[in-house]
Amino acid sequence: MYIPAPYKNENISNVKRFIEQNSFGILVNTIEGKPWATHIPLELDVDSDGKDILVGHIAKANPQWKYFSEDAQVLCIFNGPHSYISSSWYKEEEVPTWNYIAVHIYGTLKVLNEAEVLASMHKLVDKYEKGSKNPISLHNMSDKTMRQIKGVVGFQITIEDIQATRKLSQGREHDHPKIIEELQERSDAGSKAIADQMKD
Repeated sequence: MYIPAPYKNENISNVKRFIEQNSFGILVNTIEGKPWATHIPLELDVDSDGKDILVGHIAKANPQWKYFSEDAQVLCIFNGPHSYISSSWYKEEEVPTWNYIAVHIYGTLKVLNEAEVLASMHKLVDKYEKGSKNPISLHNMSDKTMRQIKGVVGFQITIEDIQATRKLSQGREHDHPKIIEELQERSDAGSKAIADQMKD
């Protein structure tokens, strides 16, 4: 991904936190010479050696898994908040722009066995059920329901390269108070989230 130097985020702990908070990503590989993308949860985890990995699964009905190869790179895209930035908020004339946060991860993929897929699903469900009023657990589901695991392909991705960008009106710090004020007055969640990021 093209990242101008002022927007490059090299704070790995910040990037990891971003992925954990925005884990519904896009998995991209190539099928017969064409890019193929699937929108799925991609959870940041560590392998048995303590190395960072991404873990996920897709339906067997999705042909993407038939082109998984342990020697080919995949791309995982994580999007955060974004917002249009009007140049009417600047003290000096300039073109409008867009503020956003995004992370691209490149790595190689390994297909998991059924036991590993089940373990990853337990972690996934437990993570997101924490906020439920009546949390469920896969441990309490019937064998009939859990047979659905046979309909998915699980995988882990060894992370080889992380590219992270935080475009938050760097270089226009003198305009930040006005930009933040205008973003906070907008009704969409993206504008408000970008305002919060700029305040941080």
